[in-house]
Amino acid sequence: MNFETAVLFIGTTVDALGVLIILTGLVVGTVLYLRGAFRERNMRATYRRYRQDIGRAILLGLEFLVAGDIIRTVAISPTFQSVGVLAMIVAVRTFLSFSLEVELDGRWPWGRRRRTGDDAAAMERQA
Repeated sequence: MNFETAVLFIGTTVDALGVLIILTGLVVGTVLYLRGAFRERNMRATYRRYRQDIGRAILLGLEFLVAGDIIRTVAISPTFQSVGVLAMIVAVRTFLSFSLEVELDGRWPWGRRRRTGDDAAAMERQA
């Protein structure tokens, strides 16, 4: 096995892990949602948790997919064209990740503040 074949295999494996993480997150999130839907009366909170679980799975899967692209592009064919295509792919996936994060948290990342015990208790009461 030469270097190029090994790098292609590793990159493809990392990509497959990313897809597996997304699919697993979808299945587990859906099972938890259905279980919660039958047990809880607050469907709004159950649905919010479901969306957050799915969003987190997608975010983690996207990170693996980006890593696979980087491994294959930089290690095998680091030409200006391939790096440019990689930069565009990473930019789109970063935008998706950023958008999902804003959607999950309900605020801009730079608008976060540390939660105190009182803040966490207040959020529990809202859910």
